[in-house]
Amino acid sequence: MAIRTELSLRLQNSPGSLARVCRVLADERVNLIAVCLEGNGTLRMVVDNHIHAIATLREQHYQVEERDVLYTVMPNHPGSLARAVRLVADAALNLDYAYASGVENDPMVGVVIGVPDAIRASAAAGI
Repeated sequence: MAIRTELSLRLQNSPGSLARVCRVLADERVNLIAVCLEGNGTLRMVVDNHIHAIATLREQHYQVEERDVLYTVMPNHPGSLARAVRLVADAALNLDYAYASGVENDPMVGVVIGVPDAIRASAAAGI
C-alpha cells in the first residue's frame, strides 16, 4: 500500500456532469487511476498527476478537496481485500470507505482505502 492523494468534488445531478469532468482531465492528459461516484454527487478519484488535475479543475470552477488515502494493487482473487483491510483493522483504525477497480480474469485489482489517518494506517500496515 502507498499513500496517494485523492481528489473529491461535488457534481450536479444532471446529464453530462461526470462526462465534463472526465473531458476536462483528458484534455489535459490527466489519467484516472480510480474513480468512485456516490449517489449524493460526490466524485472521488485518484489520478496520475494530482497537482495538475487540481489546478485544471479549479480553473474550471470546480471546488476540489484533497485527502491522503491508501492505494494498493493486489491479486484479483478471493481473500485479497480481506487481508489488506485486516491490517488496518488490527491497528484499531476505522475505514471511512473503500473502492476498487479490476477487470475479470485480470490478475490484479487496484484498491483505494479512505482512513482518518493515512500515514498511521500505512505505518501500521508495514509500508
